[in-house]
Amino acid sequence: MPPRSARRKRPLWRRGLRLVLRVVLLVALLGAGWIALYGVVAPPNTPYMVTETRRLGAVRQVWRPMEQISPNLARAVVAAEDANFCLHSGFDMDAIRAAIADGMARGGSTISQQVVKNAFLWQGRSWPRKALEGMMTPVMELIWSKRRVLEVYLNIVEFDEGVFGAEAAAQHYFGIPAADLSPMQAARLAAVLPNPRTRDAASPTAALRDRAARIADGAATIRTDGRDACFAR
Repeated sequence: MPPRSARRKRPLWRRGLRLVLRVVLLVALLGAGWIALYGVVAPPNTPYMVTETRRLGAVRQVWRPMEQISPNLARAVVAAEDANFCLHSGFDMDAIRAAIADGMARGGSTISQQVVKNAFLWQGRSWPRKALEGMMTPVMELIWSKRRVLEVYLNIVEFDEGVFGAEAAAQHYFGIPAADLSPMQAARLAAVLPNPRTRDAASPTAALRDRAARIADGAATIRTDGRDACFAR
């Protein structure tokens, strides 16, 4: 028989492991519940918006349901940021491989990954954040519809310093509601991503106009070949 001290240590070790597993399970359940909640409730704020509010004093954001956002913008953003949005389950492996081959000079994140980062996590590049993003994205894709993913993205993405979401951006740049964006206006908004602080949709440079034109063509292609089926109505 093992010494009495060994018999005492084994139950203590097991109790410790059981406690750790319970904590991990509780955190996982809370995270899944948070994701499920945002599947039906508009996120009141995001960590990044909170940070920017503290820095700037205020930010502009008005939540709009998908029905009040121009489908031109939905297709333009997908064309610009994630052309295979309707075809993947959260991760675009072709885009990831291309980013790796390019030395990570460009991002390979999908719209789904960006929603997880912006709605639930923090900005900046770090392995802990990427690990959480990698775990939470499949959960979100399982719980939310693709239309909901894009709806949240269009309402929380930054289009200029302190300007978040389609409605605030449409008013800020063009003085119109998001529902009335034309194909070219939508393409210009999409063209400022992912560097909205260095690009101006209202007074675009020649390079930005060229990018917007390519995005408009891509949006038309997505509409024609049916790659908007998961979010268009």
